[in-house]
Amino acid sequence: MSLIPKIPTVVDANRKISAVEFLLYFVLLAVVLYFGRLIFIPLSFALLISFILYPVCRWLEKKGINQIIAIAVSLTIVFLIIVSILSLLVFQIKEFALEWDTFKEKIIEAINQMSLFIFQYFNITNNEQAIFLKNLISHSENQALSILKTTFYSLSQTLFYIIIIPVFSALILFHRSMFKDALLHFFPINQKEKILEILLETIHAYHNFIKGMFLVYLIVGILNSIGLLIIGIPHPFMFGFVAAILTFIPYIGIMVSSLLPIAISWITFNSIWYPIGVIAVFSIVQILEAYIIFPYVVGNRLKINTLIIIIMITLGGILWGAAGMILFIPFTSIIKLIADRTESLKAISILLDDGKQNDKE
Repeated sequence: MSLIPKIPTVVDANRKISAVEFLLYFVLLAVVLYFGRLIFIPLSFALLISFILYPVCRWLEKKGINQIIAIAVSLTIVFLIIVSILSLLVFQIKEFALEWDTFKEKIIEAINQMSLFIFQYFNITNNEQAIFLKNLISHSENQALSILKTTFYSLSQTLFYIIIIPVFSALILFHRSMFKDALLHFFPINQKEKILEILLETIHAYHNFIKGMFLVYLIVGILNSIGLLIIGIPHPFMFGFVAAILTFIPYIGIMVSSLLPIAISWITFNSIWYPIGVIAVFSIVQILEAYIIFPYVVGNRLKINTLIIIIMITLGGILWGAAGMILFIPFTSIIKLIADRTESLKAISILLDDGKQNDKE
């Protein structure tokens, strides 16, 4: 007898799902998501963009604008926002390049001071230090090559996403009626109103997710600015909010945005402790954002408890990397919407709920 549950031909909302079935479905879904991430990640981002832009497209179409033009205008707005963020990233790199010569002198000076410190306290001569560094570099050549290959793959993958996501988004918006009709045919007639309600609630949930994201970046910008202000970094609010905005770009954004305040603080105060302070401020805020601010703020808007949000962020990171840490949250919201309206998924609904309604009762 097979352990894999037989998938019903017609959705039965009253059929109870056992714990074993739920676990098997969960594992199967995780495997499919992991091995299919190359197509599912851009498709998921396209769905996210489509749900967000749907009200804009509808509003433009009601004004008498052609559907294709309405979609093009909506996607152009998103494109301009992304270009603005990337331009800010390039601006940070250019500003850092202007300070590079002075910054390089500071780095050489710091290396010399560190070398002198090692000689004085550990009695390791300059020649011995040079030999150690040479051996370290020679042993790390293979690792460097592996890192370069990984970086090249990541860049090519990102380029693929940049090209394909707008195409997917445009096609989803253009064929939205067809997709809706196809989805409704998977369910009995008496459940069609419930499915339409879930679709509308999904669009609303995606909008709440984006509002929550904006609030998160605002809080991160304020915390960054306060931290930089406390340690005395020049222009703390500019650097703080630029770092918050560039957090939108995973990994690279925060690293690039921290370079300029690190360089300026080191040059201005001629002390290594100020750059270390900048790194500490951004690191602490990033940890708070990932594990406290983001789960709490977004969870409150989506009415999902914070523990589940943290678990889904972690699971998303394991399966899809940085993209999964963003996309798995609205996915969880959709699961909750379905579970709230399906008697057989009542346990999942209770598990995902933030519990505030129960607390009031």
